[in-house]
Formats: sequence, structure tokens, C-alpha cells
Amino acid sequence: MKKTLLAAGFGALMTTTAMADGIGVSMALFDDNFLTVLRNGIQADADAKGLSVQIEDAQNDVAKQLDQINNFIASGVSAIIVNPVDTSATQAMSDAAAAAGVPLVYVDRQPINVDTMPDNQAFVASNEVDSGTLETIEVCAQLKAAGKDKANVYVMMGELSNQAAVQRTADIHDVMAAGKCAVELTIIDEQTANWSRDQAQTLMTNWLSAGTAFDGVIANNDEMAIGAIQAMKAAGIDMATVVVGGVDATQDALAAMQAGDLDVTVFQNAAGQGSGALDAATKLAAGEAVEQKVYIPFELVTAANVADYASKN
Repeated sequence: MKKTLLAAGFGALMTTTAMADGIGVSMALFDDNFLTVLRNGIQADADAKGLSVQIEDAQNDVAKQLDQINNFIASGVSAIIVNPVDTSATQAMSDAAAAAGVPLVYVDRQPINVDTMPDNQAFVASNEVDSGTLETIEVCAQLKAAGKDKANVYVMMGELSNQAAVQRTADIHDVMAAGKCAVELTIIDEQTANWSRDQAQTLMTNWLSAGTAFDGVIANNDEMAIGAIQAMKAAGIDMATVVVGGVDATQDALAAMQAGDLDVTVFQNAAGQGSGALDAATKLAAGEAVEQKVYIPFELVTAANVADYASKN
């Protein structure tokens, strides 16, 4: 792992008091279940450590997020944490922070420039290669357990500009190509629902109107999985006859699993990512070395172990 170390001269200027004066945090969107847990994790860890954080909502607007970063820099924050709106637009954010000598930590969503970030920048998240892989293999296993040798599924993708959506969808295809699926899986259609429960419900309703027989839905996140479930239940489909998977293990997803509607999810430790990002930011501001890529492990959640995760998010 590449180590990242803030220049000693700059770090010497950053005392504990200076760090406590403020860390700027720009979140892609407040109105998102998973990102709310992540944001609360940052705030809770900051409160516990006596640190001051200023958390702002970019409202899914790239320009607004860049403005927030520039405003943080102008106000003299000791470090910046960013949950990117668009992971392909992070180069400008990195450049702005680097030019000002302000440490920057990306959280949850992998920046496009992750391998070329300056030495005082880092990335804290979970490895998305694991998320979609765990989800897809388990969906296949449950389809096999239901007596299927061949199965047809729909795939719901997150925002196409988002690295997590791209990787989680690629994971599905990689599992199929590598022969790791317990059944012969066919994807009927894959479309984006932009991480949204409402958009997923609409998309699933449209798919159902086509009347094509299907055995499951693999969604890039829980919100879309729940939206698909709502559409299927509204159409009178018995949820015991289909396998539905998501990612994040949000409280709503766990409730859906306990109700017998959601079959598979993957726990992404949002609070752990939040505290990890804050830890990296404060260390960078103090001139300490941190790993430039910090991964918080994903964990598979099914009906068999769902009770273990009820208090984790």
C-alpha cells in the first residue's frame, strides 16, 4: 500500500486545536438511507473525539459540491472529507485541495483518480469487487436451492456515473463468466434506477407489464431492491417465488428481509467508513502517515444471520 504523508512543514502548523476548529464534509446527498448512516457515523465519531465538523449536502449536484470544497478551502478548514456526487468528476476536487495544501479524504465512492491522488489525499470505502460478487453468488445459491437449474433475472443499476454502480454490475457479469453461479443465469434486462426506491418501483412495474417470466432481481443497492419488491407486491406476486438481492444492509432492508421479502443483502459498514474517513482526515491534518486506500470489509447477510446486523446500522 502506498503511504501518504502530509508535508512536515504544513503538518507542523496543524495542532490539535487547529484540527478541532473544523473539518469540512461534503456529502453527495442527505436524502439517502445509507449515506445518512455514513454521515451520522462521521458526526458521532467527531463528537466523541471533540472535533468540529461542518457537514453539507451537495444535493446530487457536481457544481454545488465543487463550490462547497472551494468554500471549505477558503474558510481555512484543516481537512476535507468528500462523498462524491460523480466519481468521474473528482480530479477537479483533488486539484483544488492540492493547490491549497489541504488534506482531502474521499469516502464510500471511489474517485476516478484514486491511483494518482496527491500524497495528502486518501480513499476510505469498501471494495466494490466484493459487494456484487457476494450478492450474486448468494442469489445463485438461493435459486439453486429453490430447485432451479436455469434462472432469468433483472438487474437494477445505480447511477451510471458512479463507480460503485459500474463495479457492482460488472461483478454480476464476472460471476457468470467465471462459472461461479450455481445455476445457468440469464439477464433479461438491466437498467438504471439511480439508487432510488421510487425509480426502481417504476422500472419494475414497467418490466412486469411486459409479462416476461423471471426468477429474481439483482439490485446494486437495497433501496432499489425495496422499490422492486413494492412493485412486485403491488402486482400480487408471491415474494416466496422470487429471489431478490441488494447491497448495504440498511435498516429498511433488514426489516424487508425479516418480513420474508428481501433474500440477500451485503452489509457495508457505513458508520465504519465514516469514522475511518474522519480518522484519516485528522491524521493527515496532523502530518501523520495513513494508508492511501483503506477498505472496510463487506459482509453477506441472509435470513440465517439477519438478526446479527439489526443493531449495526
